[in-house]
Amino acid sequence: MTGPTNAGGAVPSKDGTALRGGSRATSRLSLRHSTPLIVTGALLVVLFIAALLRSGSMGITGQALLTGIISGGVYSLLAMGLTLVFGVLDIVNFAHGAFLAVGLYITYEVAHQAGLNPYIALPVAILGLFVLGLLIQLLLLNRTMGGTLERQLLITLGLSLLISNVLLLVFGGDPLSANLKSDPGVHVFGAVANLSRVIALGGALVLAVLVFLLLERTSFGRAIRAVAASRQGAGLVGIDVRLVYAVTFGLGTACAGAAGMLIAPFTTITPTAGDQFNILAFVVVVMGGLGNVMGAVISGVIVGLVEQLGGVAIAGQSPLLGVFILFLLILLIRPQGIFGATSS
Repeated sequence: MTGPTNAGGAVPSKDGTALRGGSRATSRLSLRHSTPLIVTGALLVVLFIAALLRSGSMGITGQALLTGIISGGVYSLLAMGLTLVFGVLDIVNFAHGAFLAVGLYITYEVAHQAGLNPYIALPVAILGLFVLGLLIQLLLLNRTMGGTLERQLLITLGLSLLISNVLLLVFGGDPLSANLKSDPGVHVFGAVANLSRVIALGGALVLAVLVFLLLERTSFGRAIRAVAASRQGAGLVGIDVRLVYAVTFGLGTACAGAAGMLIAPFTTITPTAGDQFNILAFVVVVMGGLGNVMGAVISGVIVGLVEQLGGVAIAGQSPLLGVFILFLLILLIRPQGIFGATSS
């Protein structure tokens, strides 16, 4: 690894002086990398203690922990699709929350119009959103590839407004729901969570593992990573870059659709329901490191925990106050995110 040595400006010599300089540079770089994690861990500990002292109950604090992990799992799934699209296509997709809303309405249709269990909508939402994303990339976004970031950003923003207004036109603005007929509580170490929320966490983890295996263990996953590393280089070795772009965008929208379906049983369904999750997904993606899928998964859980513990510890304020404080701290310490690559 030459990076750390060069970073320290050291040239190896026979007496080892420069090696010690290189070692010090490596230590400084390692400390710089670990500082965001230390700050995040310290903030979580402080929020946990503050929540415990304020509530005076380990049961309430444990409940906040469990809810935070469950919420974080859903944030991770949503952010995973967003960071995958950015990492491969360099597109900041403002329509991601609107795709989640489409997943919500697909679930509503399956539950109320077809009279089926809402979870039957999961493969429908994944496949439907994958095809929708594939077509949007092929017919719309592919024309702008290689263009300015602002152009793609404005297109996805317009796409988000279009989807929200189509949903408003078709379903109206009244809040809808796709609740389960029976949603009993599940006891976990003294805390209680509805079965639908536990299923959402389990589904999010399973889908995150499947996406990870797709990227790391399949030839198409290697093609995606090759295109993310170098579009020109991947094209020169015979990879169909246009196809990889389309499938990757489809995977990203499928993640949003899956997240929408999984939260539908305990979320109010409106045309703009995805907007609040969109903001949190961007926070998770930036904190985890743009384009870093595993970073998004871990960062999502961190955001969920800070949100819930902060809601108990800082009563009377928005639960997101602690999230945005941590977000600003991470940006100040390491602008590329906790797990983001260091620019050379």
